[in-house]
Amino acid sequence: QVQLVESGGGLVQPGGSLRLSCAASGSIFSINAMGWYRQAPGKERELVAAITSGGSTNYADSVKDRFTISRDNAKNTVYLQMNSLKPEDTAVYYCNAEVRNWRLAKLIDESYWGQGTQVTVSS
Repeated sequence: QVQLVESGGGLVQPGGSLRLSCAASGSIFSINAMGWYRQAPGKERELVAAITSGGSTNYADSVKDRFTISRDNAKNTVYLQMNSLKPEDTAVYYCNAEVRNWRLAKLIDESYWGQGTQVTVSS
């Protein structure tokens, strides 16, 4: 089994910064893409940013130029640096990892989620 543990959420004033971390552990052959999603009250979960094992990144338009995703492949960890935070960034942030593992003598890809961490931007 694979576990994703997130940390770094909290309360911050508008214009402030936070850094989220997500570490994957357990039975892992390799990790393909890792990403951050968020879900605000009454809204659907949406992609915030994603990064491949090779370092290619993808961002939601609403966070471009403010958020930066990065990863440490040796530590199976992904980070999200969030700057210039706005009240509309308030949400529960979830980490996702596409993990490749051996199942019945085959390599298959499985998607795992973290438990979520609350980010609140308010004065």
